Amino acid sequence: MDILTWTWIIVGASFALYIGIAIWSRAKSTGEFYVAAKQVHPVLNGMATGADWMSAASFISMAGMISFLGRDGAMYLMGWTGGYVLLAMLLAPYLRKYGKYTVPMFVGERYYSQTARVVAVVCAIFVSFVYVAGQMRGVGVVFSRFLEVDINIGVLIGMGIVFFYAVLGGMKGITYTQVAQYCVLIVAYLIPAIFISIMLTNIPIPQIGFGASLSDAGAKLLNTDAGYLLEKLDMVHKDLGFPAYTGRGAKSIIDVFAITLVLMVGTAGLPHIIIRFFTTPTIKGARASAGWALLFIAILYTTAPAVASFARFNMIQTLNNVSYTDAPSWFKNWEKTGLVAWKDKNGDGKIQYAKGDAFKGKVEFAKDSEGKPLRGQYGERVVKTPINDKTKNELYVDNDIIVLANPEIAKLPAWVVALVAAGGLAAALSTAAGLLLVISSALSHDLLKNVILPRMSEKTELIWARVAAGVAVIMAGYLGINPPGFVAQVVAFAFGLAASSFFPVIIMGIFWKKTTKEGAIAGMLTGITFTASYIIYFKFINPAANVAANWWFGISPEGIGMIGMIINIIVTFVVSKMTKEPPKEVQDMVASLRYPREIT
Repeated sequence: MDILTWTWIIVGASFALYIGIAIWSRAKSTGEFYVAAKQVHPVLNGMATGADWMSAASFISMAGMISFLGRDGAMYLMGWTGGYVLLAMLLAPYLRKYGKYTVPMFVGERYYSQTARVVAVVCAIFVSFVYVAGQMRGVGVVFSRFLEVDINIGVLIGMGIVFFYAVLGGMKGITYTQVAQYCVLIVAYLIPAIFISIMLTNIPIPQIGFGASLSDAGAKLLNTDAGYLLEKLDMVHKDLGFPAYTGRGAKSIIDVFAITLVLMVGTAGLPHIIIRFFTTPTIKGARASAGWALLFIAILYTTAPAVASFARFNMIQTLNNVSYTDAPSWFKNWEKTGLVAWKDKNGDGKIQYAKGDAFKGKVEFAKDSEGKPLRGQYGERVVKTPINDKTKNELYVDNDIIVLANPEIAKLPAWVVALVAAGGLAAALSTAAGLLLVISSALSHDLLKNVILPRMSEKTELIWARVAAGVAVIMAGYLGINPPGFVAQVVAFAFGLAASSFFPVIIMGIFWKKTTKEGAIAGMLTGITFTASYIIYFKFINPAANVAANWWFGISPEGIGMIGMIINIIVTFVVSKMTKEPPKEVQDMVASLRYPREIT
């Protein structure tokens, strides 16, 4: 069977499984809808947290970023992994002990203010929508290639699936669906990595294989001499004008540091991860589920550098200086999606890959009167924007296709390619569902129930929660169709917003009992406003200025949340010192959070 048939079978079976679980575990009360009635076993919660955490950015885009950035790309891996450790050890147990299952609930009661709660609701919705945009783009990328539909149609299909089990099942349905999705995504990620590691190095463990020597068969496959894979990759990079793959890249040290820190502390402020620690029966269970989640997450994260290296080497060796007419089938297949392209700048009919942009401006298809893509003499994509003739590079490759195209580049069986498609969808949909639940609970519980309509019945609240989830799905779909960047970039923006808004007020709310409501409100507003303004300016208002020379302190929009966080902390501290101390009962409550008293 071909890839398309296998994809329909495997993706269809996985979707049927998710829908079946959602029907079986549908929520019948607000407790089940918001926190799965706090009855999820720690191991299962660890798997669900892993799926919730390992989004399309982790599955689809992280290895792609590492593949193109080399060592600098590891900042995504280090930031996200370190961030989860920070969250699990420093924040989650205290929030779980406090007993409030949304960040706005914690902020509202800790800072004894409905205004603070509303500000937190706005921040939670803003962060979640930016994050979910990356997930929906990931869904569209998978559908566009493997099911051969338009990216926008793929986003709409993904919206329908998420709408069904998020709206019907709430947290209970999402949790058990995410357990299944974790199993799908981790198997889909590991199988191709293991296959390729064996093919290139005769070592079945990818984490070891990518640092080992090429086998004779592997060297022949890559059309190179025997030796360490990474050394050979460094040589190929230098020959093409790129920095050494394992060496320092083009990013400044401060920008790498800023992005890594933002990803770490942003993790601690992500509402859809924090809420997972409220689904276990006890605080002990929450701690245990954090440990299990870290183990399940580490399996994928330690494999990503190997996937990135294998795919990078394979891609260069199979494309560079190859005649377009002899280009491998995977390139022609992905070219149809618009996510890879070639422009013959020197007229020799060969694909020349080198440092620099292949195109200047946004790359897009020109279309004929029937709406079909136009192609030039050698089959290259015709672009509407001017070509950047200052570089020799003729190849455009979207970062987000590396993991998905990896099995095809390595010529693995069709069923493996289809399995990776199912894994990518599982990663994107699992996180999208968790984010949509955050948006739903923020609107229905934190805003309507606790601020606008406090006398609302549980039945009415559940209806509003489902309505809010439905509206959120529609908005998420729009952002998926019109994303502001690569999946990992979009998600990095969300982490920056979370770092600059939630992290300071949560950490100071737990460990400094004299933080005041005025300080928290002022800190959240200044932090997220600064960060959002910086990102919006460079990504939307004046993208031409988005170069290192114009960045503050050399920090890119992906890392600017670090400055936003510092601003938040300073403003919160100064305003808290200038305003009346919190009531004694609030200070006592904050002090009690750090005592090992078990509550459910």
